[in-house]
Amino acid sequence: MLVTYLEASRDLCETDSILFGAAVAVCRIIGAKLPMAGRATTQSNAIPAWRKRIEDRIAKARALIGRLTSFRSGNNRPRIMRTVRMAFAGTNISLSQPDITQKITERIDDLKEKIAAWGKRIRRFSEGSRRFNQNRLFQSDQKRLYKLLERPKVCVAGQGPDQADIIAFWRGLWSEPVNHSEGLWMEVVASQGASVTPMDPITITPEDVAEAVRRAPNWKSPGLDGLHHYWLKGFVVCHAVLARQFQEALDQKSLPSLFTTGITHLVPKDQDTTDPSKYRPITFLLADSSVMHAGLQRVEMQRATNVEEGHQNPGLSYQHYEADCV
Repeated sequence: MLVTYLEASRDLCETDSILFGAAVAVCRIIGAKLPMAGRATTQSNAIPAWRKRIEDRIAKARALIGRLTSFRSGNNRPRIMRTVRMAFAGTNISLSQPDITQKITERIDDLKEKIAAWGKRIRRFSEGSRRFNQNRLFQSDQKRLYKLLERPKVCVAGQGPDQADIIAFWRGLWSEPVNHSEGLWMEVVASQGASVTPMDPITITPEDVAEAVRRAPNWKSPGLDGLHHYWLKGFVVCHAVLARQFQEALDQKSLPSLFTTGITHLVPKDQDTTDPSKYRPITFLLADSSVMHAGLQRVEMQRATNVEEGHQNPGLSYQHYEADCV
């Protein structure tokens, strides 16, 4: 069924919508959860369940310590008395016995020791999780790991910049025209480039698309369409259609506006969270767009490899080598 819809697709936008619909259908069939608001997904920063359970225990123990301390100070309110009885439930300790103050002190010390042990458990588990994530990141992306280790942690709990200020700042960099002063060196470069042999046309094959999809991360943050690379790996029948439509876009020298529009996240550089210029923009484009760029890069790498082999092979003509070098 997916092949029928893909063969009838007229452009990249329709193909992207068809792939997204197919991904939604698969999720509904297998019972997977879908984002409720919008098609784009966001990274979850939820507290792990094990840590939440331990923190709940610590909160209850601290509340109980407060009630026991209040009772030891002479507070005999019904709510305090009820909590103290519950604290000694299942024991032979009675609130009317003469050494009840000593028993309460021992109970408070016991709770404090438990709180300290739970806190050490949280730190131990957190440290183990941090080491595990760093080891896994070292295996997949060493450059990113080193950047995380060198980059100081930035506290973003402060007030962020105003939305109007952010739009005005980045619009001043990207939208307003700038008049550059071009010297004589531009004429020299133009005259030198006039005699350069044009580069051979680029042809994107389904194998290039398949290789680009294979190398892409499965669940990298998607663009406006909300489509992850995982689905492009599963829907193998779309590789030939994408290769054909990528080639048509190259021949026509135009791309849909959806392919050049993304979701931009602003990451603070330092503690000044109110200045729009102190943020680093990170834009997430469509999965199809990144696959197209990776496919072009693969074609260029193959061409550079052929040029290097031709340079080492005396039987290859110099004209072919010079054209490939351009």
